[in-house]
Amino acid sequence: MSQQKNTKLADDLSAQEKVLSEDFDYFALPSPCYVLENHKLESNLEILDNIQKQSGAKILLALKGYAFWRKFDKVREVLAGSSASGIYEATLGFEEIGGRESSKEVCVFSPAYKPNEINALLSIATHIIFNSFTQWQKYKPSIESKNAQLAKLGLSPISVGLRLNPLFSEVEPEIYNPCAKYSRLGITPSEFEKGLKDLAKSSKKCEENKKHSVDSALEGIEGLHFHTHCEQGADALARTLEHIHRHFSSALKQMRWINLGGGHHITKKGYDTDLLISLIKDIKSKYNNIEVFLEPGEAVGWESGFLLGEVVDIVENEKKIAILDVSASAHMPDCLEMPYRPSVIKISRNQNRTSDSNDKKVLCEADKGECDSSTSKSGGKYAYRFGGPTCLAGDIIGDFSFDTPLEVGDRVAFLDMLHYTIVKNTTFNGVPLPSLGIIETSKSSKASESGKERRFRLLKSFGYNDYKERN
Repeated sequence: MSQQKNTKLADDLSAQEKVLSEDFDYFALPSPCYVLENHKLESNLEILDNIQKQSGAKILLALKGYAFWRKFDKVREVLAGSSASGIYEATLGFEEIGGRESSKEVCVFSPAYKPNEINALLSIATHIIFNSFTQWQKYKPSIESKNAQLAKLGLSPISVGLRLNPLFSEVEPEIYNPCAKYSRLGITPSEFEKGLKDLAKSSKKCEENKKHSVDSALEGIEGLHFHTHCEQGADALARTLEHIHRHFSSALKQMRWINLGGGHHITKKGYDTDLLISLIKDIKSKYNNIEVFLEPGEAVGWESGFLLGEVVDIVENEKKIAILDVSASAHMPDCLEMPYRPSVIKISRNQNRTSDSNDKKVLCEADKGECDSSTSKSGGKYAYRFGGPTCLAGDIIGDFSFDTPLEVGDRVAFLDMLHYTIVKNTTFNGVPLPSLGIIETSKSSKASESGKERRFRLLKSFGYNDYKERN
């Protein structure tokens, strides 16, 4: 490894270790626990708000990725509303962020709606997006009837959209690619044209005019939506828009809004926000100042907290295996689905600290990487495999290493674990759900050198009844 690479690795590890304060007692927190660091959430929201102000776009929180509603006060203040995948998420967004009565959007998309779901959505959704012309036609009378009621009350109507599949996405792996072959998500260009022609032929207005007007077939549709990204930059959006323009430009000229979906890594360091703003402005210019929506979930909760666990035991089977009270399968499912290896910080008690000492309360050490004898890949001096408490043999979080030994009772922080974790976790095997908590910062005379005092607040804990009532 070159000196330059060694220096970069050291800088990266140092930066990771600084993510957690060594002046904070992580052993006083319950384990396991998802911990929101509020100042980091607010930093993400500031970035997103700047995008809204500079581009004129509206940003909605995608609840499928981040639904930590107990701390939505700043989300509600900054973002334009929420996007949902069904009635439960829509209801949560309506209750905790707001709806049309408070000038907030509740935008809903589902691959297919049941009648009872549409009936429930009519009173809270501001936008309903359909995955097919068939579903739109099926529920069109219900939406028109509801809009007549809303008009009498002086409230904005439900705006209807269609989801598109532009046959282009750079997402990997395929499990996350909405444009993969045979994808059920969105209307392809050929099916879009076919659907318009079929509607035009059946339109009474067209029959009266004795012509098949494709334009009139879109009457009642005000927006188009696509969602083709996952943890990607603005350059991927630029390439995707080429396909959107190519296939759907004529339809977009008739629309009031376009929804660019989620998966935009807006708050990740290095994301090209200038390019995103430019792309949004270009869209608005090209299509008669069309309203533009984005619906990130991960970008809202990105690096805004961690999952805290504890080393319960260490066993050996050709290598040291640390058994934790957190599970990849039950608590961090994307680690197995994607799969990926999370960033980890080991937290140990400072044994040299005395009760009246100003020494650090804990010692934090970032993972030094995997050790692989077959490739001569070296990491820290002490290597461990992390495994969860379930009976699933594959409940393995990954291989990690440190320069100091791991001890039973040590805490382990898995970084960036507030999005796509809580919304997906399970009680498989009767494993307890992690608690939910928040670390808030405030100025105080008791504060550390950073000028901030950190205070943990427990928001929710789970028990046996949470497991029982799900079965």
